[in-house]
Amino acid sequence: MNIPITKYNQQEHTLPQEGKHIIAHYDDTGIIVYQAFNNPIANYTIAHQKFGGNHYRFSRMTWIKPNFLWMMYRAGWATKENQERILAIKITHEGFLQILKNAIPSTYNSKQYPEREAWKEQLKKSNVRLQWDPDHDPFGNKHTRKAIQLGLRNETLELFNNTWIQSIEDITPFVEIERQKLNKTLLPELNVPTEKVYPIPDEIIRQQLNI
Repeated sequence: MNIPITKYNQQEHTLPQEGKHIIAHYDDTGIIVYQAFNNPIANYTIAHQKFGGNHYRFSRMTWIKPNFLWMMYRAGWATKENQERILAIKITHEGFLQILKNAIPSTYNSKQYPEREAWKEQLKKSNVRLQWDPDHDPFGNKHTRKAIQLGLRNETLELFNNTWIQSIEDITPFVEIERQKLNKTLLPELNVPTEKVYPIPDEIIRQQLNI
């Protein structure tokens, strides 16, 4: 796997334990987001370094997750049906920030949107849906810390696929190895991608994310 790794126990001590945070692996050129798919979609995607083929549907909303352990919780460490392959997708910072800027929360918040109808209208028009969910430890237990996931559709999904993606790596072999360490004895040896809080200096985007 091309992503640097860190022992889970060591990294967890460096992360905030509560609040809403985008926790991700990133460098100067881009940020990693994760998705899980079945074998036909994953095979096409790895071969072509973009999404497409007979099994992928651009008409559907697709969800990306910057946080590795949230993806592991959602996919059952690559054991759930149609989520047997874990893809690490590196996209540009510009693309990721544009996604955040256009994100509309999937749940109504009266502080952010005093008028419910205005929120409903924005949600209907938006190509990006935002959800803050409890982060999870390797065993699937909930954190008080919240993790982000982002749903993409229509023009934003096309930009994601055709413009913002820099590389796509199948990290399923890594996931399968680390999955064997999900017990108290081997937990100190559990490796995860090196992640930290992704900085959002733009106040407008911070307000959009309600952080």
